[in-house]
Amino acid sequence: MDEPLSARPSGSETALPTVGEPPPMYIADPLYAGGFTGIPVGAAADMLPNWPRWFAGASGLVMTRTLPAGTATMQPAGGVQLTTSNAAATWPGGLDLHVGRWFGPRQQNAVEFIYWGVYGIGSSATATASPATIDAIPQAGGVSVGSTPASAYLTNAAAQTISRSDLVNDVEINWLYSLWERPEFLSQDPATPSRRINLMWLAGFRFFELQDVLTQTSFPGGGAPGTLDLGVATNNNLYGAQVGAKFDWRFLPQVRFSSVPKFMIAGNSITNTTTLATGSGTQATFASGAPVNVHSTLGVFSWLGSVDTGLAWDVTDRWTLSMGYRVVGVGNIAQADGQWPAAINGPSSVSGIDAASSTIIHGGFAGFEGRY
Repeated sequence: MDEPLSARPSGSETALPTVGEPPPMYIADPLYAGGFTGIPVGAAADMLPNWPRWFAGASGLVMTRTLPAGTATMQPAGGVQLTTSNAAATWPGGLDLHVGRWFGPRQQNAVEFIYWGVYGIGSSATATASPATIDAIPQAGGVSVGSTPASAYLTNAAAQTISRSDLVNDVEINWLYSLWERPEFLSQDPATPSRRINLMWLAGFRFFELQDVLTQTSFPGGGAPGTLDLGVATNNNLYGAQVGAKFDWRFLPQVRFSSVPKFMIAGNSITNTTTLATGSGTQATFASGAPVNVHSTLGVFSWLGSVDTGLAWDVTDRWTLSMGYRVVGVGNIAQADGQWPAAINGPSSVSGIDAASSTIIHGGFAGFEGRY
């Protein structure tokens, strides 16, 4: 049995162990980057948008373009003289398609693909001169069609027609960055109404084609043996990087004013082909025996600026109807009017390209966009 403390001899007490400072308490900071990785830093899940990521749309186009000063295609006859400008630009229809997707938790970045085109811009004009006859411009000295000189077709003609057929194709791949929320989505909370002003930046690659085709037809009359067609086909292929923006102003609860300006400095691969043949397809030939089918190429730098301005009606968060006007200006290009030859007497007379021209393609559009 243990002895009571009072009965123990003096000096026999055992010293108690020294108690040190208690260890510090540590609680990990839940916002520490190396701590609870399951919690997003600086954003709660219920603050992230839950909008549809894909978007696609289609529009119809009605467009025309400006033309350069005309070049004469015949000598004056009976007070009449045709020029290339008599083959005026019309307002044909076209198509505009786009599709894209938003990325990231806040859906501020997107990639979009755009295609639009207008086809068959042009018309024709005919001159008849009776009892006078028509001498075409150009004449073709030293050129023959089979065994017949080409001048037999191009002089003393009963009538002449000049016609135009142009087309425009546009392909774009753009990256979009939205500074704030997307303008298509309406806030359902009166305390936080939809933003009235929205801005997006864009950058991407653009390919733009402008093809211009003029055809002159001389019809037989007097001693002319048949019809002869002179064709000048010029094609501009612009490609390069572009920058731009998309501005939206919601001036009514569900209606926005929208503007999309874009600009690029582009490489331009230009081709021009001049041909001379009968209506049945017999090719005219130079004195050397080479066919009058001369193809020229040229590479230059050109510029392109465009702006779409219109109204968008956000019917629901999923559907938008829109309409507006598109203007596209293209500079330092070649057009068929500027390549019209003054005379055809050898390959060098129809080779080479003049690329100091410009045009404006413009017209209206109307369509829809869906989001899913």
